[in-house]
Amino acid sequence: MSDTAVDRLRDIRARIRAAEGDADRPAGSVELVAVSKTFDAHEIRPVLEAGQRIFGENRVQEAAGKWPELRAEFAGVELHLIGPLQSNKTAEAVALFDVIETVDRDKIAREIAKEMARQNRRPRLYVQVDIGEEAQKAGIPLREAAAFVARCREEHGLAIEGLMCIPPVGEHPGPYFALLGKIAGEAGVEKLSMGMSGDFERAIPFGATSVRVGSAIFGSRG
Repeated sequence: MSDTAVDRLRDIRARIRAAEGDADRPAGSVELVAVSKTFDAHEIRPVLEAGQRIFGENRVQEAAGKWPELRAEFAGVELHLIGPLQSNKTAEAVALFDVIETVDRDKIAREIAKEMARQNRRPRLYVQVDIGEEAQKAGIPLREAAAFVARCREEHGLAIEGLMCIPPVGEHPGPYFALLGKIAGEAGVEKLSMGMSGDFERAIPFGATSVRVGSAIFGSRG
């Protein structure tokens, strides 16, 4: 049996559709973000040829090295930044990415607002929440998340459309997905980026609007 990235992509898409049905959600209500970090253009190209257009990258510099060429070949690519954003990379990030999912502090919010005005470019924005209150992880503390979303809108002039989280490794993710949905309601946002290769099917019943799947499509990273 063939086991290529394209085969695995088809399997993941089928599993998303099945999970949507099991959760009584409309088909197509969950977007697949194929996480292509650490993979080269030649490894990504077959997945693009199979019709996938939404991709996630962790590092601005790495994405800048491969995506301009791929975008020249394939129309309609939507690129998400899903890794922490350093302030000195904000200009590049605003220029390159269509969605920045990792807004997590006022300094970054200010820099993004400044670059959006300077470049006249409007990437869509998510706030990353440190849902498990883990000191080593990026994200706004969960108790501050709703207030931070309000501050992004009122002080920084940013339209925040969603929240993103990464639950603690080794714990059941369901309660954390439920908590992110609760915070989203308090903050008045509709989009939820949650669920990865090992738990995306569990995220869908809790309202995930996008799931970030990398190794289950591309295979293990070197």
